[in-house]
Amino acid sequence: MTNPNPKNTAKVLLQEYGQTFAQELDIPIERNNPSALFRLLCATQLFSARIQESIAVNAARAMADKGWNTPQKLLDTSWEDRVECLNQAGYTRYQERTATMLADASQLLVDRYDGDLRQLREAADRDIAKEHQLLTEFKGIGNVGANIFLREIQGIWDEVFPFADDRTLETAKDLGLPNQVAELQKLVSQENFPRLVAALVRVHLANHEAEVLAKAS
Repeated sequence: MTNPNPKNTAKVLLQEYGQTFAQELDIPIERNNPSALFRLLCATQLFSARIQESIAVNAARAMADKGWNTPQKLLDTSWEDRVECLNQAGYTRYQERTATMLADASQLLVDRYDGDLRQLREAADRDIAKEHQLLTEFKGIGNVGANIFLREIQGIWDEVFPFADDRTLETAKDLGLPNQVAELQKLVSQENFPRLVAALVRVHLANHEAEVLAKAS
């Protein structure tokens, strides 16, 4: 069986799965301000843990509901407050370690970048490789986490665009799409590319490749 037309597959991906995690969490990253970027950093930490995606989403929402939308506000909480928040969001593992890592990352953000991730961008001279490396210096964010952050921010930080990590490109290949980022980007508009990348991530996590191909055929 031949794969469907790549344009059709991209259309299905956008229609069925094309929501970035920032959109799902109502993080207004288009504002490119310290609060939105901090919320994205925290979400990145949560998504990097070995927990279900839905629990990470719940935790990020719970933190926003409590008003922990700046590093200083998070640092003003107690470790017990953070553990309880994570527990209520569904954490049954890693909540104690994650509560500590959230504070450690917030402290580093305050100490090194005055609480503003735009300063990290400038410290990296807007070089994506350097941005990736600096992101991994936050507790709880390794290579996977840095990739998550860059996937989400590429519509705002133009030096990152177009960005897709190797795992995402493998999923694209599985769906008969180009597995080179420049070629993959040609399937959609620049505005929609972050949504396409997010869709590929979601399809991989849900193991829905066969469903996408069936709908695109």
